[in-house]
Amino acid sequence: MKNTINFFLLGTAVIFMFGCQAEVDQFDVTGTFEATEIIVSSEATGKIMIFEAEEGAILKQGQSVAVIDALNLELQKAQVEASMDAVSQKQNDPGPQIRVLEEQIQSAHAQVVTLEAQLDVLEIEQARVENLLKAEAATQRQMDDINGKVRILNKQIAAAETQEVVLNAQIRAARQSVAIQNRGITSEKNPLSKQVAFIDNQIDKARVISPVNGTLLTKYAEAGEFTAIGKPMFKVADLSQIILRAYITGDQLGQIRLGQQVEVFIDESKEDYKKYTGEITWVSDKAEFTPKTIQTKNERANLVYAIKIAVPNDGYLKIGMYGEVRFKGE
Repeated sequence: MKNTINFFLLGTAVIFMFGCQAEVDQFDVTGTFEATEIIVSSEATGKIMIFEAEEGAILKQGQSVAVIDALNLELQKAQVEASMDAVSQKQNDPGPQIRVLEEQIQSAHAQVVTLEAQLDVLEIEQARVENLLKAEAATQRQMDDINGKVRILNKQIAAAETQEVVLNAQIRAARQSVAIQNRGITSEKNPLSKQVAFIDNQIDKARVISPVNGTLLTKYAEAGEFTAIGKPMFKVADLSQIILRAYITGDQLGQIRLGQQVEVFIDESKEDYKKYTGEITWVSDKAEFTPKTIQTKNERANLVYAIKIAVPNDGYLKIGMYGEVRFKGE
């Protein structure tokens, strides 16, 4: 009786184990993991001075990964900047001439003020002599003398004011003349400044940077080698979230939708699977013939649809690794 019970328990355990394994093995589709791989090429020609990052290194977007010799560009920039300095020294400064004219204007204005003060005094004297003449206490000669002095002062004031106007006109003419001369000199300087900007851009391209946050997958060059424009330097990919590409048959289209959560499994050992939660991010809008390297639920289906499943990567998922998918999700 005891042996019968033991056999019964053993048989139950075997059935349970095979039942669980059969449930896990019931996957809807199989695919391979991939990532968006970016091959970064050199944008400059020269010797690679620095390339210290190794394969597997984590790179930040904008991080300098390699540096190409740019000494010739630096020398060209220095030469152009020296030419710009030489051109700048040709430019005229109207300042000294304008300062002389402004001093003359101040002197003329002071003269006007002095003459106007004298005129005020003289006009008072003119009015007094006129009153005396009416009272026959002054002579006509005295009246004529005072009137003559007033006319002379008015002419002197007018001349001083005219001189101010002339001097201001001379200042404007001096500024315009120098501006015209300097525009010609500036026209020589503008192409040089653009040339400096172009050289700066070429110098920046001597630094090879990572275009994305990701992992350095492959190095195609080493420090000390000579590189040229367009020659590949390294390959980088963002592996923080990896993509499982799989193919489904037409009768499976109704089981999926964009944004759907699915279960993704990879082999953890010969008997066990490691489980992830993925999200369907893309479904092809047209069918294609079954790829030879892809297994689907119905391997003999003539037409299949490609799908992409985004899976957060904990470091175990690798490009090219196989993954199993179950659509029923959570």
